[in-house]
Amino acid sequence: MPRDKDMVAADAFGKIGVLMGGPSSEREISLKSGKAVYEALKGAGVDALPLDITTDSIDENIILIGSSGISCAFIALHGRFGEDGQVQDILETLKMPYTGSGVSASRLAMDKVSSRQIFESHDLSVPRYKVMHKGSYLSDTASISEIGFPLVVKPATHGSSIGLSIVREPSGIARALESAFEFDDKILIEEYIKGREMTVGILEDDALPVIEIIPSKSFFDYEAKYQAGMTEYVVPARLDEAIAKNIQSSALSAHRLLGCFGCSRVDLILSERGIPFVLEVNTIPGLTATSLLPKAAKIVGIDFTQLCLKLIRLAYANAKKQG
Repeated sequence: MPRDKDMVAADAFGKIGVLMGGPSSEREISLKSGKAVYEALKGAGVDALPLDITTDSIDENIILIGSSGISCAFIALHGRFGEDGQVQDILETLKMPYTGSGVSASRLAMDKVSSRQIFESHDLSVPRYKVMHKGSYLSDTASISEIGFPLVVKPATHGSSIGLSIVREPSGIARALESAFEFDDKILIEEYIKGREMTVGILEDDALPVIEIIPSKSFFDYEAKYQAGMTEYVVPARLDEAIAKNIQSSALSAHRLLGCFGCSRVDLILSERGIPFVLEVNTIPGLTATSLLPKAAKIVGIDFTQLCLKLIRLAYANAKKQG
């Protein structure tokens, strides 16, 4: 069984419920993460139980989780209800330890507008942006051009690049807005930063090695993320040491500013001038053995099973600290 110096034995964890699926647009990806975590825990001798979350009903989920007999929840839910603080709120109501960030940090990270305002106020570099709401956007499309082209249009509270478009000329604005508004009532329009796509995993308040993402398409969309062979990942990224440290520092600052805990993955663009622009923080990043956070952890000697066990240990430690 994989162990490290600060891990308790797997059989001391109690029954771990792996929460997966969920009602969001990222359900299928979450099921893959949850299955990978469940299999890793079982392989390590942990008493694990898969829990497929199918609704966002608070009462139904309280009954499902509360009657499951689990001692701790491993959250492998991506997107709405998993990363926005809702399931964390339920687990706190049940006084149950859980992996990852708490209610407030989850809500902030999920809302790209709120998190970006925090980053700006603490001097982290972010793309210039504009916020639009569904009820008023038709009367305000002209001001979008002030940002300049190309620009990026995306829902404010979704992940996995769902509903995201790159708009290269004014004629593409209307379609991009419609696509984004299919998923959210609030959207973000931001300047397109030309550069290299980077991501940094954060584990136990330490920045893992930088990963460069090189999609075969023009940007890292849903297909590029989840279809095999569509994207190259350079782990660790080929960077000067000073630049790599600067990227890691920006990522760790973003994680800390939102109050995240346990782990996260911070997406950035390294501009042609060598400036890391923070795009977003993912509080529950992909959790399969080939996902980006596990890839980075492996570089520093933490395999996927050890990663899962570490997150559970952190969950128990945090619950104890909170009292």
